[in-house]
Amino acid sequence: MKRFGAAKQRLAGGIDDERRIAVVTAMLEDVFEALGEARSIERTIVVTSEPAAVELAAAEGAEVLPDPDEGGHSGAALAGVARAQELGAGCVVLLPGDCPLLDPRELDRLLTGMPERFVAVVPDRHGTGTNALALTPPDAIEPAFGEGSCARHVGVAREAGVPYAIEDLPSLALDLDTPADVVALTRALAAGGKRGKRAARALGI
Repeated sequence: MKRFGAAKQRLAGGIDDERRIAVVTAMLEDVFEALGEARSIERTIVVTSEPAAVELAAAEGAEVLPDPDEGGHSGAALAGVARAQELGAGCVVLLPGDCPLLDPRELDRLLTGMPERFVAVVPDRHGTGTNALALTPPDAIEPAFGEGSCARHVGVAREAGVPYAIEDLPSLALDLDTPADVVALTRALAAGGKRGKRAARALGI
């Protein structure tokens, strides 16, 4: 999680700063709730320098790693992977804090029965970004988030000779970045979605 004040600037055109920070906080709470219900998750590591995120993580029993350089998503992911390896993890799943619809059952299906050497790439709803990356072992490939990362992760796995798959997880497809994403969240909730309630309340929908 980047600092809340700097997060989700593309939402700024539709909501004021106070509400934007409330939405960022609510999304992280929704993600924590889903992780707490997922049977496949043994430990949660949060990489952040945001004091509010540190408090939320501590309340959920998650371990916090400082992100003093704030080097971006990939740098934070590498720090989390390194810590997971220190703890003896055989598998990691890298998740953002802005996917409020995350369904723990979908996460469990993704992680259950992962081969010993495998990369699972979960794309965003546009099919270009990566909203989750599951790695067995944790250093199977080096994370490379950012624009076009879905194809980039597939390319890195292929080049490394690691078996991979692009996994469609509907609850992880929507990350809240733009006003159009807010519309998509509204439609998902109207269709009977049961996750993301805190984010919805923060947005007033």
